[in-house]
Amino acid sequence: MKEKSNLSGHRPTWAEIDLDALASNFREVRRRVGPAVKVMGVVKANAYGHGAIECARRLAREGADWLGVALPEEGLELRSAGLEQPILCFGGFWPGQEQACIVNNLIPVVYRVDMVEAMDNAARSLGVVADIHVKIDTGMGRLGVRFDEAREFADAIRKFESVRVDGLMTHFAAADEQTHDPFTEEQTKRFYGAVGVFRERGWNPTYQDLANSAGIFGHPSSWGSMVRPGGVLYGLWRDVLQPLSEPVSFQPVMTLRTRIELLKRVHRGETIGYGCTFEAPREMTVAILPIGYNDGYARRLSNRGRVIVRGHFAPVVGRVSMDLTIIDVTDVPGASVVDIVTLMGSDGELSIPAEEVAKQAGTLSYEITCGISARVPRIYLNESS
Repeated sequence: MKEKSNLSGHRPTWAEIDLDALASNFREVRRRVGPAVKVMGVVKANAYGHGAIECARRLAREGADWLGVALPEEGLELRSAGLEQPILCFGGFWPGQEQACIVNNLIPVVYRVDMVEAMDNAARSLGVVADIHVKIDTGMGRLGVRFDEAREFADAIRKFESVRVDGLMTHFAAADEQTHDPFTEEQTKRFYGAVGVFRERGWNPTYQDLANSAGIFGHPSSWGSMVRPGGVLYGLWRDVLQPLSEPVSFQPVMTLRTRIELLKRVHRGETIGYGCTFEAPREMTVAILPIGYNDGYARRLSNRGRVIVRGHFAPVVGRVSMDLTIIDVTDVPGASVVDIVTLMGSDGELSIPAEEVAKQAGTLSYEITCGISARVPRIYLNESS
């Protein structure tokens, strides 16, 4: 691969973000659930490392009904960038953030009575009625009101007149694992039971949302009135969805690239890198790359990862260090300084999916893309599409 990046004057390590691929993945979700179900574009964690503002803008243009973030701080960043979609804050809010949530139309997820009271007080002081979404813990065991305590919670918050329960939500623990399908079905049953309890208590939530990416494609009964796709929007699906009976056309959104900084000879028997973990089995040519674990190229890829150079796979040799990585280019004809190296994504006929990198590193694809650090500039392709 010989084309140039637009990083003149900077370290040549970058992540390309294909916004057309993001849009295509969103449309795949929309086709799956149909027009009657609303679709929330989840852009928490800097859009899984892809860039929240740019991805949110494209999702908004594609018709995302809501945007999903983890924190009010993430929502405020989107508001400052001019995003107008309703924004749901999955993690709720911290004391002192309730007024900012109301003023900026950030809808918090709540799971404690004192959170509802704080929102009620802030809304009353502003002379408005504030929307909230209540999270029901149906079996994940993290945030949320226990499903078997929904009645008590619904009764306890009836006294607050300046809030409106406009949504109920839950989160699946194992919707991606077929062996846990009975548990996912039980979570769905528990959730709809809680919806009935809230309605009996006089609440009439507009939104019931359960389905994450795995729920969307594996459990249609969980679609409710809105779905929350996350990883699949970014083309991350092989390690988070059950095997699908029908083909999908998800496209990876992030490609991670760098350039060769130095070529050098290594003689048979010499060692490479920290800890001397690689000993050359032959006369070799290695290339040093200006990328390391501080950029998010995981140290666990030491002596097991691979990259693409000039249409060939080349293995990582030695330990990945903080700022540098070494690869074996002995079998790459014509390898030269400034050649582009693809660490994740496609180059011609070859591809290294994020899921492959994750498997080599012993983790999940989400952690790989989320872990690409801020010092790796994002270059956005197809921004004007």
